[in-house]
Formats: sequence, structure tokens, C-alpha cells
Amino acid sequence: MLHSGTETESRTTATTPAATGAPAPTTAADDHGGEPCELVTVPARQGLEAVDILRRDAEQDVGPVVHDGACDTLGFLVPPGTAEEWDVPGSACTQTAGRGLRIPAEPPGTGSGWLLPPEADAPVTDPAVLRAALDQAARLIEAADNCR
Repeated sequence: MLHSGTETESRTTATTPAATGAPAPTTAADDHGGEPCELVTVPARQGLEAVDILRRDAEQDVGPVVHDGACDTLGFLVPPGTAEEWDVPGSACTQTAGRGLRIPAEPPGTGSGWLLPPEADAPVTDPAVLRAALDQAARLIEAADNCR
């Protein structure tokens, strides 16, 4: 799991893939010419809600989304520099710190897979758009959980 506490009440900003529990994008030596990126990881439930929210809005592009092998987390590929300002509770952003990480052709990490594979016309997800979708997803989840 990415954090302790509930999905909407804690904040984790990680700088290494091992700290987030999610696979990391490949290094420049392993890439296939992809765009530079960082990785925002979230619990799968919140991530799937966010993907649905983003895909409903035809004007918003959703970049590649990877799931870990156990489907506990989803990772959204975002532009480099996102980790510096990332502060969404219950999520983590893997900082590349200039290491030249790129969008990989194959899903990063053993046992992981693409929920949404890389496409030429939507290279990464805009962090502001992702932040809004994750906030909305957290509110929807909280409302659903309070109805039980």
C-alpha cells in the first residue's frame, strides 16, 4: 500500500519506486525513445475512478496508466518536475531528479501491465488535470463509503 490511514487522509511523496510500491519508468538506457516522465501512484480504487473521470471528458487527454502486478496501485505517467509540487493526499510521485526517465514501450516492472498503453497523441497526463480527477474520485469514494 502507498500510505497509512485512509485513502483520502494521508499524504506520501516518494522519491524512489521502492518507496511507493509501484514500478518505476525505465531509464534512458532502457527506453525506446519515449517522452521524459515521472510516475504518480495511487490506490487502485481511486485511480480507476480518476481514469473514468478523465475519460468522460473528451477535452482531457489521459496518458499512459500502469497497474502493479497485484492491482493494488495504478501509476499515471506525468511530466518531469511534477514531484516538486505534488501534494495530493494518499498518492505519491516518483521524482526523476534529472535521471532521464522515459515512457517505456513495455510496462515498467515485473508483473505490471498497461491499463492505458502509451499513445503518440497523449504522451503523459497533465498534473493539474490529474489532481482534479483524483480529488473528485476521493470525494466520490467517500460519498459511496458513507452510504453503506
